[in-house]
Amino acid sequence: MTGVGKAGRSNQRRRTRKDLLEAATRLIKQGRQPALEDVAAEALVSRATAYRYFPSIDALLLEASIDIAVPDPQELFADESSADPVVRVARADDALHDMILANEAPLRAMLAQSIDRRTKAGEDSDLPARQNRRTPLIEAALEPARGRYDPEEFDRLAKSLAIILGPEAMVVCKDVLQIDDAEAREVKRWAIKTLVTAAQKREH
Repeated sequence: MTGVGKAGRSNQRRRTRKDLLEAATRLIKQGRQPALEDVAAEALVSRATAYRYFPSIDALLLEASIDIAVPDPQELFADESSADPVVRVARADDALHDMILANEAPLRAMLAQSIDRRTKAGEDSDLPARQNRRTPLIEAALEPARGRYDPEEFDRLAKSLAIILGPEAMVVCKDVLQIDDAEAREVKRWAIKTLVTAAQKREH
């Protein structure tokens, strides 16, 4: 398969996975306790397709509950007057950090499931194991300052910040570094400021 063909298939699989999560979210918000067949029907895919992406309804509903909790970029920045990328990314990190603290147990379970799924993927190794929920927040935070960055640097900065904003950083701070929440926030704030500032265009 050509590179273009692989990219197209990869994008389609990401969309299918997202459709399943959005379908589950809609059913949950209706007060239902859906089976995998219900979610598949809502997403207009077969049960077999749904099962390829999620091994059980519990795995799907676990991740859907995280989807509901993740801050919406438009809502988060609706009242933000600052265009300073450091301020805005820090706001995104604070919102995600608070969400992660409030949902630590399900997030750890989701991380464990995604790692297990990846190690057992086999012929489905190119199926997405996770949703990318943090990049829309990061890009919304950086958008007013996009002109301060070369396009390649903007893309690299967004990807670098994705390493800092998210549950993996929580695991590192708590389990590896064994630092408390206040210090974890300070360390991440320093890293955000350093990256956002360093990536900006240099004046000649």
